[in-house]
Amino acid sequence: MKKVLCVILSALLLLGAVAAFAACGNKNGGNKTTDPAEPTDKATDHATPAAEKQKLIVGFDAEFPPYGFVAADGSYDGFDLAMAKELCSRLGWDFEAIAIDWNSKDAELSSGNINCIWNGFTYTGREDQYTWSDPYVDNSIVLVVKADSGITSIADLAGKSVMAQAGSSAVDAINGNEEFKASLKEVIELADYNTGFMDLDSGAVQAVAADVGVATYNINSKSGEYVILEEPLSTEQYAVGFKLGNTELRDQVNAELLKMAEDGTMMKIAENYVDDGLVLDNLCLIKK
Repeated sequence: MKKVLCVILSALLLLGAVAAFAACGNKNGGNKTTDPAEPTDKATDHATPAAEKQKLIVGFDAEFPPYGFVAADGSYDGFDLAMAKELCSRLGWDFEAIAIDWNSKDAELSSGNINCIWNGFTYTGREDQYTWSDPYVDNSIVLVVKADSGITSIADLAGKSVMAQAGSSAVDAINGNEEFKASLKEVIELADYNTGFMDLDSGAVQAVAADVGVATYNINSKSGEYVILEEPLSTEQYAVGFKLGNTELRDQVNAELLKMAEDGTMMKIAENYVDDGLVLDNLCLIKK
């Protein structure tokens, strides 16, 4: 009897050892199947998410032709937006244009609602406030008056009202010319140039201080009604502005911008906006 019990006990112990060995083998993945096409994270053994696609979110003024404006069909258009869209296409990035209140551009950039300002954005005098691309357009701040006003020089504006867009380089140009500003009756800052030119038509102001592109666009749209005074208030350059310290995005955009200037893409796009006031000779990034 003892012999029989010993045999039974030995058999049970042997079966237990075999089961333990099999379980150990399964714990180490001996029988586990995996999909070789599925990427895994070694630390968590979870699928690794695909890298997020880069997106350029451009803040712009929708009433600032030829750089940014609303087209006849209601879409956003303009030289700078066309440049940004083409750049994103070449880099395989997503593109979004967001119309902003120009006076709130810094808050939009700081909050991350946009990640660049690309819309006739003046680099000159703001060099330390943003991280910049290379300048790509030479620009002048000029004064527009009605053709029949009898005003032919800056001196003729003494005692008169001048409009400029709030937060714009035109305001900076007026403030930077203390003698000119002191001679004026008032400087009226408005949210957009459409309102400013309506005020010029009505006689509420006697001149509009604006970028030469904006001035040329409005002169072309109402042939013979406006003239630009010969002497500019200031000269400056445009560049793409990024949040201060965002050199990574700036470097990527700037490298492609230089390529677009070099291979003729910038000029080809620019030619589409001549009728909207763009001056081809002002494209300073293109080697002439």
